[in-house]
Amino acid sequence: MKAVGIVLAGGSNNRMGQLSRKRAVAAMPVVGSYRCIDFVLSNMSNSHIQKVAVLTQYNSRSLNEHLNSSKWWDFGRKQGGLYVLTPYITEENSSWYQGTADSIYQNLDFLQHCHEPYVIITSGDCIYKMDYDKILDYHIKTKADITVAVKEVPTGLEDIHRFGVVRMDDTGRITSFEEKPLIAQTNIVSTGVYIIRRRLLIELIQKAHEENRNDFVQDILVRHKDVKKIFGYKHECYWQNISTIESYYRTNMDFLKRDVRDYFFKDYPNVYSKIEDLPPAKFNHGSEIKNSLISSGCILNGSVQDSILFKKVYVGNNCVIKNSIILNDVYIGDNTVIENCIVESRDTIRANASYIGEPGKITIVDEKNDRYIL
Repeated sequence: MKAVGIVLAGGSNNRMGQLSRKRAVAAMPVVGSYRCIDFVLSNMSNSHIQKVAVLTQYNSRSLNEHLNSSKWWDFGRKQGGLYVLTPYITEENSSWYQGTADSIYQNLDFLQHCHEPYVIITSGDCIYKMDYDKILDYHIKTKADITVAVKEVPTGLEDIHRFGVVRMDDTGRITSFEEKPLIAQTNIVSTGVYIIRRRLLIELIQKAHEENRNDFVQDILVRHKDVKKIFGYKHECYWQNISTIESYYRTNMDFLKRDVRDYFFKDYPNVYSKIEDLPPAKFNHGSEIKNSLISSGCILNGSVQDSILFKKVYVGNNCVIKNSIILNDVYIGDNTVIENCIVESRDTIRANASYIGEPGKITIVDEKNDRYIL
């Protein structure tokens, strides 16, 4: 393969509240049976990239456990493989990753020992399908120094300020790049996918380190936009970033739409994930399911509507669940009402409880789990 992959999955995030206290954003459960990082790793595998490094740091235990075998994404080969790179102490360095550029610098020997001419850098907190081969062909065709995959989002999107916003000329060259602007002047955003020649990346990362610059976007892309040829590649299909509570909820709910489900799970190529041996969901007498996704290991006795239930969820008698996301291994007692909520994993919801969030303002339910108290 012409490229090696790097997935940036180590950053902390306070915009997800309780949801990111237990896990990295890249490890967030998505659509019942997947983790967010599964989508980018599947893109790498489907694009025939055989060597991928995942840079982890913040709350990385569950993410590292999920990545304990490369076979699920077909990276277990004699040449290549899946590498999980965490901060480590050396004689020259004893600090955590100071930013995205610094995380690459601290693992620069990985790139220096690679032979692939190009590097594909991605973030681990986005849901999308993308053929990186097509972007690489575009990168080579335009003779770009750096290529950024961009996406045109709806005009007036409220949280557009979370992204890098770009302007391009008629040739596709990026003429303006603003990272998280207060007021966006355009609706074309960076998807967090970058292609760059490996030797150029090593040179830019070393130079940034010498100048005590640690952020890949601000200190390399934005800083060099007028010096290097940076082109934008437009991604026309589905793409979402899940790094806020609202976007996480909205993205999961998108999968209740048949066209979105078919695009990800019926259309080629496939999305892969680590498989757990669980029994199929069980629907007892009295259960009623409407427009919902129910994962393996669930046992249902109540009513579930317009919701997503992750693995091993128990729903008691006469329960009503609407417009909600129930994460893994949750026990919901009898006569409970849950609406417009996200219920954290391993919760125990006592009988006769009621959690009703306002439409458009999702409530996070994080209860003490009595089942695991010794």
